[in-house]
Amino acid sequence: MKKIHAVRGAAAVLLFGLGVATGLVAQTTDSPQRVELKRADLSGAPGMEVITSTAEYKPGEKIDLHFHHGLEAAYIVQGARVQVPGKDPMLLATGSSLLNLRDVKHGGFTVVGDTSLKLYTVHVVDKGKPLYDPGH
Repeated sequence: MKKIHAVRGAAAVLLFGLGVATGLVAQTTDSPQRVELKRADLSGAPGMEVITSTAEYKPGEKIDLHFHHGLEAAYIVQGARVQVPGKDPMLLATGSSLLNLRDVKHGGFTVVGDTSLKLYTVHVVDKGKPLYDPGH
């Protein structure tokens, strides 16, 4: 009886550890500022899914250069100034939209100034692939 409890306890610890490790891997391929709202299969397109999210990037935070395995459409809920290294700051204006095509690198900037950048995004991407891919 003690062996069964010991084996179950070891299995629980192992599964917990795998869950933590999986979570850490997921964090490295996603934006920690992103809050997923909804995810669903894209009807009529096997292997594709639609993901809606919000994100807030505070002054000083970076959006690393990355790409998606599909399309990203973003609406700028609250605009902010951003700066790509070696370039002048530019304004991403409230109410404007962005469209990032499949496998095209984008981001690579820092929010500058004193206003947070707030986004609403819709991704139509390959199911089972990382949402954010740094593409090294």
